[in-house]
Amino acid sequence: MKVLKSYQLLLTGVFFMLLTAGSMVGQSFKMDSSSEIIVEGTSNIHDWEMKANSKNGSATITTEEGKLTGMPSLKVTVPAESLDSGKGGMDKNAYKALNTNKYKNIEFQLDEVKNIEDKAADSYQVKGLASLKISGVTKQVPVEFTVKLSGNKLQINGKQQINMTHFKVDPPTAMFGTITTGEELTIKFKSTFTK
Repeated sequence: MKVLKSYQLLLTGVFFMLLTAGSMVGQSFKMDSSSEIIVEGTSNIHDWEMKANSKNGSATITTEEGKLTGMPSLKVTVPAESLDSGKGGMDKNAYKALNTNKYKNIEFQLDEVKNIEDKAADSYQVKGLASLKISGVTKQVPVEFTVKLSGNKLQINGKQQINMTHFKVDPPTAMFGTITTGEELTIKFKSTFTK
């Protein structure tokens, strides 16, 4: 009887392992401080850029047999006044336009993954929809970025174009309106997340 019971337990264990062998595994990651987020724009004088000196974020992915199958969560927060152009006057005008006295953070949250395309070894193209909150206004925007899995690290790279007026942000001006900035911005991100 004992032998029969042990045999049944062994069979149950083998059956369970077979069932779960191809199942999806969830993994959580935190953004590294080495990650880069850059905002690029134009003006009637010259192009400009601001780098985020502070940011934090997290990501959750699902994999099956080592391949990316989903991204249930991706969130990034950038304190608005951590954006730095290296020019104090420009930064001051940008913070005023973003109303940073009232709205402290710029927030990104992935809402939906529409497609994951296997591009190469451990590299994927992800398309979906995300909520972007700037100056207290949240808009849903289409997003596209690459994801690379490398051991306990996750690399997420891409760029996103937005129009700042869609977020009720008036393009900053300087020198009594003689210097004006364009409405279109490009947000570039080269982010590393670690388990």
